[in-house]
Amino acid sequence: MKVIAKPIEMVSWTDTSGKINPVRFRIANKDESISEIKIDKVISVENEKLAGNFMRVYTCQSVIKGAERIFELKYELSSCLTIL
Repeated sequence: MKVIAKPIEMVSWTDTSGKINPVRFRIANKDESISEIKIDKVISVENEKLAGNFMRVYTCQSVIKGAERIFELKYELSSCLTIL
């Protein structure tokens, strides 16, 4: 899996128990345009501690440019920042 490690804008919904469910995200391209990716399926959700920061890792699946891709979104709980 290619590591991008770029902050992104994520749209999500939260159920009554506080579980976050990602819906889509936006990422800036090299040519300064914005791509919006719809998340087709959340495969798994795990918690991890990275450099002392607690993160929720979403393994997701989407069709991007006609090909099915699997990627991870990392949501940092303390700062509410999402990273691809």
